[in-house]
Amino acid sequence: MFACLHGPGNLAALAFEFSPVVERTAPDTVTLDASGLDRLFGFPQDIAAAIARRAAETGVKANLALASNPDTAICAARGFPGVGIVPYGDEAKFLGPLPVASLAPSLELLETLERWGIRRLRDLAALPPLGIAERLGPEGLRLRELARGEARRKLVPLEDPPRFEDGIDLDYPVDLLEPLAFLLARLLNGLCTRLAARALAANELRLRLTLENRAAHECTLRLPVAALDPKTFLKLLQLDLAAHPPAAPVVHVWMGMNPVKPRSAQSGLFVPAAPEPVKLELTLARIKAIVGEEHAGSPELLDTHRPDAFRMSRVLQRQPSDTARLRRVGRLTIGPQVSNLPHLGFRIFRPPLPARVALASGRPGFIAAEGIRGKVLELAGPWRTSGDWWTSDPWSRDEWDIALSDGAIYRVYCEPRGWFVEGSYD
Repeated sequence: MFACLHGPGNLAALAFEFSPVVERTAPDTVTLDASGLDRLFGFPQDIAAAIARRAAETGVKANLALASNPDTAICAARGFPGVGIVPYGDEAKFLGPLPVASLAPSLELLETLERWGIRRLRDLAALPPLGIAERLGPEGLRLRELARGEARRKLVPLEDPPRFEDGIDLDYPVDLLEPLAFLLARLLNGLCTRLAARALAANELRLRLTLENRAAHECTLRLPVAALDPKTFLKLLQLDLAAHPPAAPVVHVWMGMNPVKPRSAQSGLFVPAAPEPVKLELTLARIKAIVGEEHAGSPELLDTHRPDAFRMSRVLQRQPSDTARLRRVGRLTIGPQVSNLPHLGFRIFRPPLPARVALASGRPGFIAAEGIRGKVLELAGPWRTSGDWWTSDPWSRDEWDIALSDGAIYRVYCEPRGWFVEGSYD
């Protein structure tokens, strides 16, 4: 016995609740193998009632039909509203009132049947098979079988996408990283083996720890490229848990991976060899564990005119052409105006050095800072800039290029917080 659902909504999820063999016949039609449901529900009427009741509970509005073969169930679900049960042996009589167009014949064949006066399935089912074969060919015979409910075929099952997830319930709470790492290694080895069996890799790793106080500790690792190395995954998780330890002992461990196709790339003969992305990600994770996450990464300029405004973002894998372009741009010196100093490099101090400045006629005359002390012999400025006045964090500053008596050249600036040395010229 087969059942067919026709209508809007998530029909596949509803069908999988009753059978593991489900066919996506069309975007608005699914067919399922209902064999064996009689042991759970009883007669076909009881099976249909159970499916209809579940559809109402989930908010799915669809026509339902049960028949001895899938094509008859499909025709009945598409042609009759509500719930229908096609009696075994009376398929042709049940489908007889439906129009021939419901079988979706070719336009040429439909016009031929219209000229013959064949407009209902009962008319088509009454035609002799030999005459149909001589005049309409294989397609005519197929339509006659459908009209009589005699077509027999197997369903093309819709496979549920594989889920790469696993979990462990712990007998005793774990509050140390070392035994927890042993459990993580067990999960990683199993998931990586399943991925490798399907020639897949992972670009995202999700970890959820259920704690003894019923709270949850979640961690998500997104890799720059797909990888399949359980040792690297384990080390990344250890570094993350060491930086963000759970607030209570762990009683349940769940892990999931996002499956993707592994990356295949070929390096050019004249392109410098780049570090392996997975090893680079592990190195960056170790650096972040030492200096902090906000101090390691790739500098990204912010959408503002505030001087030296940037943030550290995640290091992304770039194509060789982009790397070469960035390398060419990196040779340029980009910065504020420098009077009469067009060929000097500028070395920025991060953070800028607080300074004490003595003014002469409203200009810097003497400056003292950490490792810097001298009289100002020559200067250029000020260059006055400001911005973000419409926000809660406005800024304004006056910049000067100064040459001291010791022969060094610096850039200093003044803002509401005081005077600072921004950098030196080489």
